[in-house]
Amino acid sequence: MILVGSDLHTRKQQVAILDTNTGEFLERELVHVGDAVEQFYAALPPPVTVGIESTGYSLWFHALLQQLGHTLVVGEAAKIRAMVVRKTKTDRRDARHLLDLLQHDRFPTVWIPDPHTRDLRALLKHRLRLVRIRTMIKNGLHAIALNQRLALGPSLWSRHGLAQLQALGLLPHTGRRRDDSRELLQWLNRRIDDLDLHVATAAAADPNARRLMTHPGVGPLTALATVLVLGPVARFPGSKHVVSYIGLAPAVNASADKYRLGHISKQGSAVLRWVLGQAAPLATRADVDLKRVYFTVLRRRGWPKAKVALARRLMVRLYVMLRDQIDYDEFCRRGRAHRGLAPAPSSG
Repeated sequence: MILVGSDLHTRKQQVAILDTNTGEFLERELVHVGDAVEQFYAALPPPVTVGIESTGYSLWFHALLQQLGHTLVVGEAAKIRAMVVRKTKTDRRDARHLLDLLQHDRFPTVWIPDPHTRDLRALLKHRLRLVRIRTMIKNGLHAIALNQRLALGPSLWSRHGLAQLQALGLLPHTGRRRDDSRELLQWLNRRIDDLDLHVATAAAADPNARRLMTHPGVGPLTALATVLVLGPVARFPGSKHVVSYIGLAPAVNASADKYRLGHISKQGSAVLRWVLGQAAPLATRADVDLKRVYFTVLRRRGWPKAKVALARRLMVRLYVMLRDQIDYDEFCRRGRAHRGLAPAPSSG
């Protein structure tokens, strides 16, 4: 077997190669210009295992190795760096370190989604960015209206409100800003509506997403984002690991007799945290247990922490539904049985 430790960068990579049969060792720097990288990896006799750190802008490298039939393993960058004792850091040392971890079976691998999953993730990220741009445009139009004593709030986006906004007598550049912003807002609305259709179609085609949508407040966007980000839920030992994985667990600073919980770590998918924050208040309206949690935390800690607590509780519920392959009704039935309560009366 050929083992390759690759310290991958955007413009070049340093590789350390070991043939486990002959013991031959080789080091080389590959520049990402032309077809030098393709020729180098194509010339390696299979089987080949390549190890890299988790990094951005590397999808082309994933696709190349898949096309060549080589095995690519991706390691968690923080754990890989923590295993290094020396403070001296060079590309050659990093490549040798990756090769050593591969050779001694200590490589801290992370789950890598397949190309179809990555493409659906791109759909969600694209929609999120357009929604954020739309919010910026709306805030700008609100500012123009308020400066002209037109305080309509959400009614500004009604037909009557937009007519009043258009009728304002503005100076030339301010008027151009209003007109361009309105035109851009219409374009964004059409694009976001089109993306919502794609999200709904993808969610309807996924059985796990359909199962999650049985939970109140969980629509196609939240369900699909949960399925795509978590991937195979069997890789998580429990719900605490899921909460930590998406960045909803608080940072902990504990030493001796001191124990302090900080803000949430936010070390995870920003898309999933955002959609959970949007879905949690909607789920609270139809779920008694979530509503009780919300008002309990709201009285003690305030609205921001109550919103995070709701998102965390909703995430745990969705994880359990995926892990046990159950819908919302079965989840509620198990909860009532666990608390020793009578079954809910039938609506029939």
